[in-house]
Amino acid sequence: MRLTATSILMLALVAATGCSSMQDGGQMAQRTSSVPAPNTSAQNEVAEQQARGGAAQPVMQNISLQHADASQSAPAVAVARKIIRNATLSLEVEEPAKAMQRVASIAESRGGFVVTSESRQQSGSDGDRAYEVITIEMRVPEAQFDAAINELRGLGSRVIAQKITGQDVTEEYIDLEARLRTQKALETQLLEIMKGARAVEDALSVQRELANVRTEIERLEGRRRFLENQSSLSTLSVTLQPRSPLISTTGFFHSVGSAFGDGVDVAAVVTLGIIRVVLALLPIALFIVLPIVLVARYALRRARRRKAALQAIQTQPAE
Repeated sequence: MRLTATSILMLALVAATGCSSMQDGGQMAQRTSSVPAPNTSAQNEVAEQQARGGAAQPVMQNISLQHADASQSAPAVAVARKIIRNATLSLEVEEPAKAMQRVASIAESRGGFVVTSESRQQSGSDGDRAYEVITIEMRVPEAQFDAAINELRGLGSRVIAQKITGQDVTEEYIDLEARLRTQKALETQLLEIMKGARAVEDALSVQRELANVRTEIERLEGRRRFLENQSSLSTLSVTLQPRSPLISTTGFFHSVGSAFGDGVDVAAVVTLGIIRVVLALLPIALFIVLPIVLVARYALRRARRRKAALQAIQTQPAE
């Protein structure tokens, strides 16, 4: 049996048609159908033609189309919704270091784990006092997401900020499942064709097409594993910072201190402005004013010398 590039091209078109027909994931999750029985008559015809030594290429193309159609009409398994949920919490606690240990305990008790933790020193608003800020990223099972958030909220004396996001990837996941079924059906059919290939060129052509199909299968399976991981484990980012001291913003002394601070700020601004003006005029004085002054002094000195010489000549007695 000698295959040509036409049969391989037909298989590629079948795969592309199968992928495009599965784009509507929402309808596919509810649609069920039955796989048609194999075409035994076509297979018998292939066997008869092989026994006679004839070419069985047209019949094999028909089998390829039938197998691809069967993979497209395979019953779709009901898939639970895949939702990627993430949360960001900023808490005010008494001691961030102890609270960090408590956060790790919550992650472990909920069946999760801590991914990263970061500690940094941050300056206060007055610029004098620095305090420690700790950021922890943890992952917990999606079923424990809400319970973990409620438990984390109880760690702080005050919740500074909270943000919860969700992304529904169910449709993409169902589409990946359908495309995987189509590609695997095409892989099976290519393997059957390769078994019957006798010419080296035909075998190499089928092998190249098979490599492309397997690469696509690996890519789709990798994306499916990523969606399963992200939807099964939720990510929580928790920021812990100490309580800020309360500062009175009313009263006589506060007003005096505020006025004094405003005066210092104004004086600093004026002084800085004078320095900037002097520094801006300094190049002008060096390269423009100074040469003019030197030339003027030289001209005045020369004029005085001439005047003195004339007066000396006029005062001499005539001989």
